[in-house]
Amino acid sequence: MKKNLIATIYLKNGKLVSGFNDYTEQDDLMERIRLYNDNGIDKIYLFDLSDNDAEHELNLHTMKEINRVSEIPVYAGGNINRLEDIKKILYAGCKKAILNPVKDVTAQLSKEGAMRFGKETLALSIHNVDLFFKQKEAVENNTSELIVLDPALMGTLGNVTDMSYSMILTETDNESICKALQSDDTINGISSKTISAPDTDIMALKAYLKEQDIETGHLETSCEWSEFKLNSDGMIPVIVQDYKTNDVLMLAYMNEEAFYTTLSLGKMTYYSRSRNELWTKGMTSGHYQYVKALSIDCDKDTILAKVSQIGAACHTGKRSCFYTDLVKEEYKEKNPLEVFENEYNIILDRKLHPKEGSYTNYLFDKGIDKILKKVGEEATEIVIAAKNPDPEEIKYEIADFLYHMMVMMVDKGITWDEVLEELSQR
Repeated sequence: MKKNLIATIYLKNGKLVSGFNDYTEQDDLMERIRLYNDNGIDKIYLFDLSDNDAEHELNLHTMKEINRVSEIPVYAGGNINRLEDIKKILYAGCKKAILNPVKDVTAQLSKEGAMRFGKETLALSIHNVDLFFKQKEAVENNTSELIVLDPALMGTLGNVTDMSYSMILTETDNESICKALQSDDTINGISSKTISAPDTDIMALKAYLKEQDIETGHLETSCEWSEFKLNSDGMIPVIVQDYKTNDVLMLAYMNEEAFYTTLSLGKMTYYSRSRNELWTKGMTSGHYQYVKALSIDCDKDTILAKVSQIGAACHTGKRSCFYTDLVKEEYKEKNPLEVFENEYNIILDRKLHPKEGSYTNYLFDKGIDKILKKVGEEATEIVIAAKNPDPEEIKYEIADFLYHMMVMMVDKGITWDEVLEELSQR
């Protein structure tokens, strides 16, 4: 079974705080989530520490923002008293809701939640075995996973249930983490303050665990270095691409050590031909390239790396090294996202720099009510056009609708990135 390294975060008044009983505010929450996306964390546990409905709603809003940014599963618990609370957590984008067995309502809630949303959407936190025994049948029937909050239970749950579980440790050294992951066949992951800390090298921890024969989802290659066709210097060129935008960022070279170091660190590492040394991109500048995917071409002589680029890829400070045009023909952009972005930016420019006679500026001048009226009219036109067997009219009306929708987006300050992040959660 693959073992997960899990980050735990705590929310109080919509902010990231230190722990269950420590409300000291921590660093920027969304930056922390972005770091977890890149540094090898497998899962996030989120505990809502709200003590009233208003704060609970605020934390639910923050959960939505977290899930728009997070690329890894988020489980959330805290202040779950009604079926509606489970629904809101799941609708906020969380993979599972974490129930608290101490509450009298939990047994009934787990049953109702499993019937409504499926047992695979529910986990249960446990503090002691007695509570588990009292509700064992209901727990096993209605929830899919246990989250153990008391390290003293290490190695005991496997004797009483086959349910998979993870554990939140107080000890933070590598040996304690290793011991916990080897304590039971049904343990699927570990969380601790060290694992959650932003300065912890998670990939190094995974490399250590791999040495102890613990499978953690460490980066593995389907082709060994010996299978690659190398250039005359014994290296292979690497084309580096932004994993979100597909922008080509740079070209560099790897030798065998650089290739396997990249897999070990989870950060792009190259061989500098000018300095004759290994270099991990970002080690001095902070502009790391976190590995998202590596592919080999049909001849096995070039690697394509898709990365999460922090800051600029080019030493000049440019995002990409390929910023100088040599030859450029005029052409009509066909990439859908580029078309949307270009149109959006033109509309935004009209708002910031009004142009006389512009229909877009006419809409902005008339205000949101006029814009919404046009959005509604164009939506209706799509419905009418869809009754027509000729698809050409539908295309025209959809384009009209999208234009007016983008005017509304600009007016409300909503970007395509935000819409696509929301769509990716569906």
